[in-house]
Amino acid sequence: MPKPAQMRWILADKAAGRAGLPVLRFRRCAAISVSIAMLAAAPVHASPHGWADASDIGRDVLISAALAVPAVQGDWHGDIEAGASIVVAGGAAWALKEAFPEERPDHSDRKSFPSGHSAEAFAAAATLENRYGWRAGLPAFAVASFVATARVEARKHHWYDAVAGAAIGTGSGFLLTRRHDSGVRLLPWADSQGGGMALAARF
Repeated sequence: MPKPAQMRWILADKAAGRAGLPVLRFRRCAAISVSIAMLAAAPVHASPHGWADASDIGRDVLISAALAVPAVQGDWHGDIEAGASIVVAGGAAWALKEAFPEERPDHSDRKSFPSGHSAEAFAAAATLENRYGWRAGLPAFAVASFVATARVEARKHHWYDAVAGAAIGTGSGFLLTRRHDSGVRLLPWADSQGGGMALAARF
């Protein structure tokens, strides 16, 4: 008899099959997402240098994941969209740094606003969420939040620099990435009484 963990995968596989989805997508995305989440849980040295190194690693792993998840599935459109989202977010952050020079908390230069690391990390996370759903997006956003926090702890940015970078990256990721076939969707709704977001699952 299958163990509980195996049973969950069997049920997920059956649900995916009924929805006409590639079964391996769930396992590949989940495996990569778990690996990313483990990075955020790793201990970080208390020094600003240690936080800076951790933010570099977190950003680089997220960017790699945003490009690797489409690649392992042969989803080349997803790769192009992920790359475009990250490049646009990084470019926008760079342009704002030049337009609004602000001194970093560690006084190293005047390129504090906004956080480029946060912009690129959140762009990568948003592409995974928007393209493949919450299984890939939730842990990716957790790591992106870790990256933004690490930049503040490293004294490379003020908190509002990180928030601005996160907003730029999230907007870029969601605007430039199209939804891949997925069984889970976040859908906006509105009527005369108000509006909001609805979670739709296809089984």
